[in-house]
Amino acid sequence: MLADLPESSTEADASVVRVLSYNIRSMRDDVAALSRIIRACAPDVVCVQEAPRFFRWRKAAARLARESELVYVTGGGTASGPMILTSLRAHVEHAEDVLLPRRRGLHQRGLATAVLRFGRARLGVVSCHLSIDADERYAQGRLLLERVAGLGVSHAVVAGDLNDRPDGRTFGLLAGELQDGWAVEPWGREHTTRLGDPLQRIDAVFATGGVEVLGCGVPMGLRGVAESDLRAATDHLPVLAALRVPVG
Repeated sequence: MLADLPESSTEADASVVRVLSYNIRSMRDDVAALSRIIRACAPDVVCVQEAPRFFRWRKAAARLARESELVYVTGGGTASGPMILTSLRAHVEHAEDVLLPRRRGLHQRGLATAVLRFGRARLGVVSCHLSIDADERYAQGRLLLERVAGLGVSHAVVAGDLNDRPDGRTFGLLAGELQDGWAVEPWGREHTTRLGDPLQRIDAVFATGGVEVLGCGVPMGLRGVAESDLRAATDHLPVLAALRVPVG
C-alpha cells in the first residue's frame, strides 16, 4: 500500500512533500518499533505530539530523531509536547514554539511551528495537540488558525492530535478553513486509534488551499513493519499525507 502514495519529489513548479503526524505518548512504549514505523513511512516532515517534555527531554528527542534518520527542528519541552522533525531534504527558514493560554486545572498546551523550504516551494508547518476540554479546545483551534495565517507563507500544513472527531465543533472549525486530508483524498486506514481500540479519527493532517492532497490516511502494510509494531509503538496510529506544494 505504501507504494500507492507518491514519493517525495521536486518539480519545476512544485514539490511533493510527505508529512507524518504521530502521537508518540512520550516515548513510553517500544521506541524501536516507533522508529521502524517512522522510517518505513519515509517522511519529509514529522509532526509529533506528546514528545517527551520533562527530565532530559532533549536527549530523548535527539534519540528519536537519530533512530528515525531525521533531524530535530523545534518543539518538545518548549512547546509542551508538539515537536517537528524533518529529513535532510528540508531547509529550515524559521522555527518557533508557542505556548497557548491555559485554563486552571488543565494541561499546558502549545504549538510547534516552522517554515520549511523544499527546493523553491515554501511550506509552513504546525504540529498541535489540542485540549480534552471542548471549550478550551475550540479556543485553541481559533488561535491555531490565527497562527497559520501569521506564518507569512502561501501554503501550510497543520497536523496533530485534535482530541476531537470529524463531527466535533473544533474539527469542523479547522475543516471549514483548511483541507482535511482524509476527506479530500482518502488513502490507507481512516481511524487513528490503536489497532484493537474503539474506532475513532482524532488525528489529522490539514492543508491550506492551493496545496494538492495526493493521499492521506493511516499507512498499513508498511515494509518491515508488523501490525504488532503498530500496537507496541504508542497508543495512536500514524497519519501520513503526500502533498504537492506549489512554488511561491
